[in-house]
Amino acid sequence: MHRILSVDDPNDPMNRDPINEKPVGGDRKKHLTPEDHMLNNGTADAVEGSVGHGRKHIDTFAGRTQLAGAQDRYKSTWKQDEGTAGEFTWTAGKWYGDEEADKGIQTGPDARFYSIYSEMAEAFSNEGKPLVLQFSVKHEQNIDCGGGYIKLLPASSADQMPDFGGDTPYSIMFGPDICGAGTKRVHAIFTYKGKNLLTKKSINCETDQLTHVYTLVVNPDKTYQILIDNVEKAAGNMEDDWDFLAPKQIKDPEASKPEDWDERAQIEDPTDEKPEGWDDIPEKIADPEAEKPEDWDDEDDGEWEAPMIDNPDYKGEWSPKMIDNPDYKGIWEAPMIDNPEYEADESLHIFPDTKFVGFELWQVKAGSIFDNILVTNDVEYARKFAEDTWGASKEGERKMKEEADAAKKAEEDAAKEALHKQIAGLSNSKEQVLQRTMRHMAAGTAEVLVKETFAAWREVLSAQKEEAALAELPMRRA
Repeated sequence: MHRILSVDDPNDPMNRDPINEKPVGGDRKKHLTPEDHMLNNGTADAVEGSVGHGRKHIDTFAGRTQLAGAQDRYKSTWKQDEGTAGEFTWTAGKWYGDEEADKGIQTGPDARFYSIYSEMAEAFSNEGKPLVLQFSVKHEQNIDCGGGYIKLLPASSADQMPDFGGDTPYSIMFGPDICGAGTKRVHAIFTYKGKNLLTKKSINCETDQLTHVYTLVVNPDKTYQILIDNVEKAAGNMEDDWDFLAPKQIKDPEASKPEDWDERAQIEDPTDEKPEGWDDIPEKIADPEAEKPEDWDDEDDGEWEAPMIDNPDYKGEWSPKMIDNPDYKGIWEAPMIDNPEYEADESLHIFPDTKFVGFELWQVKAGSIFDNILVTNDVEYARKFAEDTWGASKEGERKMKEEADAAKKAEEDAAKEALHKQIAGLSNSKEQVLQRTMRHMAAGTAEVLVKETFAAWREVLSAQKEEAALAELPMRRA
């Protein structure tokens, strides 16, 4: 059975501030209420049973993820029977600001289903207060297709959590989703009356290989904010940006367009008259520049006629000019009326029994690292928590990534240069081949010549193929 300790007790040795090594309830932050939950430490040995994902689960050190147990690796149970279950490894990855502080749970291997969750000590309700869901993700692998979102699940899903997967009912799904060039968006999905509602807004996610913090805020007045790296990317009213309710107004289904309603923007000018002689101008005329061929025989070929060509004076069929219609009323639309099926719901934004938090993902290219998971009702605390974790490491991580990129490019450039020299050396050996040819011809050993020549040019072709493969490396890396 999984548990998450609430950060209520500043004396709990696991409830320590990761930045200053102070109790969370100490000088740096006011003591948190039971509603302020972070995924925190708790081993399976500390509670009865071993339900859920075996004896390991998401764990954090004041909000930082970690895998409980003796090993830093967790095998997902979802899809195990199909042989497509992934695993999570506790690691800071290839670049970071602080190797220990920046450790998170990383997906692997490629093309797998990944599932991991943990249970909060108490059911969380956001009635009368904000709900903040926040986490960080680093797509270190330069993800091509896969999810990077987190889920909040209700207490009613408890009996399904041992098999937590894509079909497990959830309350909120939030975070980035990337697949090819067409899908690079932030999902914000709310479950309402059994339906999963996607936002009607298009919110772009980050696509680089650095860590980014995603924050969703649901306010008591049914407004919301979505932030990336503490910068607002979307905001509004939940009722407007999700289809929670039927529309307040609809077009009157019993209304009909009046018979005298004129939708013609322009009409023919009734005063316009066709010019005299308009219809006397033919569409085709005989080519005035054509001449009868000299060898034309009227008796044998018949009477010669000039070929017909388009008449430059022909103006086509006459029609009156168009003028603005003085009776135009526009395109008719049925009037709007109050929708009898609309029912206001002042609690549509409330999730009264949030109990579990976890990741349920599919990725083609694995390697995403998740960390700094936070569920709270304190918006300012979430902002500061992001700055104290991601904010403290972002410049160091960026610098390390740039150094890694520079080192890799230098290595590739050196390999290309060595290959170019090899090819150049082989090309310069043409003169040596010619000299050997003369010697073999004089000695009568042509068979040996043929073998040596083929061997030399096989080497050249092999080197050229290697050079072409190296030339593609930057594109593959991008």
